[in-house]
Amino acid sequence: MSLLPGVKAVLFDLDGTLIDSYPAITASVNHVRSLHRLRPLSVAEVIPHVGRGPTHLLEGTVGRGDPADNAAAYRAHHPTVMNTSLTQLLPGAAQTLAGLKAHGLKVGICSNKPVAFTRELVRFLGIADSLDLVLGPEDVGRHKPAPDMLLQAMDRLGVSPDQTLYVGDMVVDIQTARSARVRVWVVPTGSETPEALDLAGPDRRLRNLQEVLEVL
Repeated sequence: MSLLPGVKAVLFDLDGTLIDSYPAITASVNHVRSLHRLRPLSVAEVIPHVGRGPTHLLEGTVGRGDPADNAAAYRAHHPTVMNTSLTQLLPGAAQTLAGLKAHGLKVGICSNKPVAFTRELVRFLGIADSLDLVLGPEDVGRHKPAPDMLLQAMDRLGVSPDQTLYVGDMVVDIQTARSARVRVWVVPTGSETPEALDLAGPDRRLRNLQEVLEVL
């Protein structure tokens, strides 16, 4: 029996929730760093800066030069590494999305990643057919934790906050869901520790993505 009767739409974050794109992100960060003759960073050093948009990412990992030039360099480089083995679906991601869709639920992505990259990745990774919509900050004007993406998604899908669940991997996802007044579950597969997620007060911390299907 579902623990969330009445849920009609499940929305997901992308990086750290559905996919492991940290190696690709790190490669592009290090490309920008190389322009400033900075040493390469490890994936572990980059991960804490992912998930709050490109400006936050590059401020935290480069921190010098013109921010607009850095962003342009990152965006130009990222397509060269994005659709490669440096980006992988997390275990259970494809099955979870397809299972939700098969059960008649609306499924979407709301991510701070540049939306052109997100739309290209869902095609590359073979999950586009399981999605009803993909939104990014460019579609609404503000990054998470502003609730705009979730509000726009609910409007497009014709669902209310009490019919919507958001699944993410970061404290910012919890903050976004609270602002949009939707329930939020988190997976400990991204940029935050389980302890940090618990302190932020999600409605549920999952063991893994497959648990979404088990519970719903």
